[in-house]
Amino acid sequence: MSETSDIIVIGGGIAGIGAGARMAADASVTVLETEEAIGYHATGRSAAIYIRNYGNDTLRALNAAAEPVFKEPEGISDESLLTPRGLLYVATEEHVGALDKILEGATGMERLDADAAVARVPILRRENIVAAAIEEGAQDIDVDRLLQGFAKMLRHQDGRIVNKAPVTAISRANGVWTLETPQGSFSAPIIVNAAGAWADEVAKLAGVQPLGLTPMRRSAVILPAPEGHDVTRWPLFACAGEGWYAKPDAGKLMVSPADEDPSEPFDAWPDDMVLAEGLHRFEQAVTVPVTRIEQSWAGLRSFFPDRTPAVGFAPDAEGFFWLAGQGGYGVQTSPALSALAADLCAGRKSGLAETVVQALAPHRLIKT
Repeated sequence: MSETSDIIVIGGGIAGIGAGARMAADASVTVLETEEAIGYHATGRSAAIYIRNYGNDTLRALNAAAEPVFKEPEGISDESLLTPRGLLYVATEEHVGALDKILEGATGMERLDADAAVARVPILRRENIVAAAIEEGAQDIDVDRLLQGFAKMLRHQDGRIVNKAPVTAISRANGVWTLETPQGSFSAPIIVNAAGAWADEVAKLAGVQPLGLTPMRRSAVILPAPEGHDVTRWPLFACAGEGWYAKPDAGKLMVSPADEDPSEPFDAWPDDMVLAEGLHRFEQAVTVPVTRIEQSWAGLRSFFPDRTPAVGFAPDAEGFFWLAGQGGYGVQTSPALSALAADLCAGRKSGLAETVVQALAPHRLIKT
């Protein structure tokens, strides 16, 4: 016997848990998660910051739609999930063009000169800075409170989360999908593929055409705060050319080489050479040396070729719903994408502009 639901969500990251929570208002929902706990992979390794002007036009529209939920997360949390941080981009001569591109169509961003940039982050090497810009509205996201709030919402509406339940087989008969896991069989007319880096692998199991997802590794380290500096109120500061970024983290600095190395889906770990090269780029931009790494880790950010998520029913398989390819935008777009997924599965019109909905539609990625 299979456990039956109206909707089965594959993946217990922020995408799957958020979508499941929103869908549970209209349907019985079961979320299947491979690991022992939700949020283990990309969600738990996020830089955890809301950046309104991050990504292409479609992603910026999703960011804008998500912001009100972060500020007033009804049903998720009793208070805002955001705290002020700011984001400072700095550009050498080589990266002025990249900074100009970031500023195209940006909302709430301001150009700064080198002196103003160094006033914000005193360890920046002033002589290297040709241009800079700041987004004051960038804010830290309390990712754990967001994830656990969505999980609580899901359970409050009688939804279920099943951990240690990797999907090993998927079949469909008489309009119902059946999924096999070590925790038993689960059946539903709709399955939501929110499997992150494994989304194309899930599609193959279901006999659905994969969409060309590429997982890419992103690494990070924790460094001690530079001696004599209180980093608490510094903004996240980053190379406009995406060679590195750094963010205050509990009185220390999280630094990433901003790597995007294509990978097979796996439990990612950092590459020492990639870290060394990235930290060298960071050292060239600041006046302090990297003396000690206290912690390092890596995660996978998964992209489709156009770097836009796929959200919607597969054109080649009834009842198979894509919710994948969020790249590095998954946490900050999750309020918008979870609402969209719930609306589409319930047959409702989305509150998002139709141009945005169509830009996310999976059929755009089907090879003919």
